[in-house]
Amino acid sequence: MNGQDFQIKLNTPHRVRFTRGAFELSNTLLGDLLENNGQANTKVIAFIDQGVAAALPHLEAEISAYLEAMEGFVSCGTVVQEGGEVCKRDMTTLQKAWDIIEEKGIDRHSYILCIGGGAYLDVIGMAAATAHRGIRLVRLPTTTLSQDDSGVGVKNGINAYGKKNFLGTFAIPYAVVNDFNFLHQQPVEERRAGLIEAVKVALVRDGDFFCWIEQNAGLLAELDRDVLEQAVERSAILHAEHITYGGDPFETGNNRPLDYGHWSAHKIEQLTDFAVSHAEAVAIGVAIDTVYAWKSGLLDREDAHRILHVITTLQLPLWHPCLEMVYSEGTCPGDTCPTAHSDVGRRVLYRGLEEFREHLGGELTLLLLKGIGVGENVHEMDESRLDESISLLKAWT
Repeated sequence: MNGQDFQIKLNTPHRVRFTRGAFELSNTLLGDLLENNGQANTKVIAFIDQGVAAALPHLEAEISAYLEAMEGFVSCGTVVQEGGEVCKRDMTTLQKAWDIIEEKGIDRHSYILCIGGGAYLDVIGMAAATAHRGIRLVRLPTTTLSQDDSGVGVKNGINAYGKKNFLGTFAIPYAVVNDFNFLHQQPVEERRAGLIEAVKVALVRDGDFFCWIEQNAGLLAELDRDVLEQAVERSAILHAEHITYGGDPFETGNNRPLDYGHWSAHKIEQLTDFAVSHAEAVAIGVAIDTVYAWKSGLLDREDAHRILHVITTLQLPLWHPCLEMVYSEGTCPGDTCPTAHSDVGRRVLYRGLEEFREHLGGELTLLLLKGIGVGENVHEMDESRLDESISLLKAWT
């Protein structure tokens, strides 16, 4: 038997743009971005997060008017659906999006615009990536968390089997448009909390950026408009650069520096039934891994304290009571656990290590900090040291 390897080169640009008032008729950015390949009937449809539509009552009409005014395109209108983490809990929102795509005749020459937070972008991104094996998607993230992190990524998905993002795809969006007008319309707490992903990417990729965040932490906590926009833009670019130039955009390997602190964050979300937001959970996860690196002798005490100080200055948590949950004999919260007996007295949180390893698809690989902006991969974590780290964070609060 003979065979041959063929090298497929994906010459796909990752377009990331920054603007204000993307749907104002005088703003030509979207119209300039979209191509109709000489076809006068290229369809465009907009999916809108219900929370965003409710906060901005004129948005749906503004988007409809913009789509109608785009020369060379046919508007298929707007769709408003429930967003937030609830839209990822089952296939209801995803199925409805598929139904609408089929009903409107949206094809591979069409465009889907998605306006919303990270969870809704995940769901509509999955619909776009799977209908007709891929429809061009333009993401317009509306939250700090999605503008500075997930919105510029290539992941889509929903939760299943009690696990976050168990079902999903990797798909490069046609474009990402960060409209800073959306950024400033969020509730204060959400606007501030999303900055944890900027802190995270600075810690693993750019020590100078972390120093900038540290110097401007007070202004960021006060949500100074200019400083907030600078932080979001720098974070988005760092995330996009890692995805584009990091050598593993579809995560075929085990090295995941952008998931720093996330092994515990995802578990914290599950344990609290998502009462703890993703941003808050990431803040706690970053704190746990930072203290663990310090107690392991990798990270200087001073640097660990600087990181914790920035997190608290941004008014984000370092600890939550769910961290104290332990297994009792014969029980295993949230799933079937044939080895429950061996887990007696262990923190439920530590099941997140195995779930993260499973998500990687191979050897457990976690990045720990050796310095600010410098990381080192490890393949195991000592639970007694984790206990010590969590206890220290409880005392810190």
